[in-house]
Amino acid sequence: MNIASKAIAATFACIVAATATTAQADTPTGRFMEVGGATRAPAGHVGFCSENPSECRSQNRNAVVVKLDRERWNELLAVNAEVNRQIRPVTDVELFGVEEYWTFPSSGAGDCEEYVLEKQRVLQKRGWPKSALLITVVKDTNNAGHAVLTVRTDQGDIILDNQIEAVLPWYSTPYRFVKLQSARNPAKWAAISDHRVSTVASLSN
Repeated sequence: MNIASKAIAATFACIVAATATTAQADTPTGRFMEVGGATRAPAGHVGFCSENPSECRSQNRNAVVVKLDRERWNELLAVNAEVNRQIRPVTDVELFGVEEYWTFPSSGAGDCEEYVLEKQRVLQKRGWPKSALLITVVKDTNNAGHAVLTVRTDQGDIILDNQIEAVLPWYSTPYRFVKLQSARNPAKWAAISDHRVSTVASLSN
């Protein structure tokens, strides 16, 4: 086993050791974000849903989490790395001439939302349930808005990101979490109560 493989295995082992499994998507523990009431959807996502209504239909089923075994963990690592390599980082202003526009990266370029939408699409094609793949808005270390993909697993909420190559539990990222998609209705969004003392001190409300 090479150094990279050992590091991956160690990370997975740490996540499993640090958490206990659960069958409920909304268990209010530190492993999962504390999700509150409904909040306004990002304007870019409203536009995305208008142009891609099939991606935003309400799901008439219970929200689920994915059992995070080693095979699934390796799949998350592979998809995160693959999409990060495939998309060239370009701002919406440069690419579309507007401040905010969410779409699939058909041109092979985009900003954080394009990375997230593509990761969500790829994982769904691989059989991951849509209710466990939630677009999430955070404040990054510069207090700027940023989008990541939250994957809800029985080991907690796991984050796929284009700014940080590592796939991490949500509480190990340097971000302040603001809101995420509803697990039952992809067009709806819910607020996140992020009260962690480890959240970057420079971030303001």
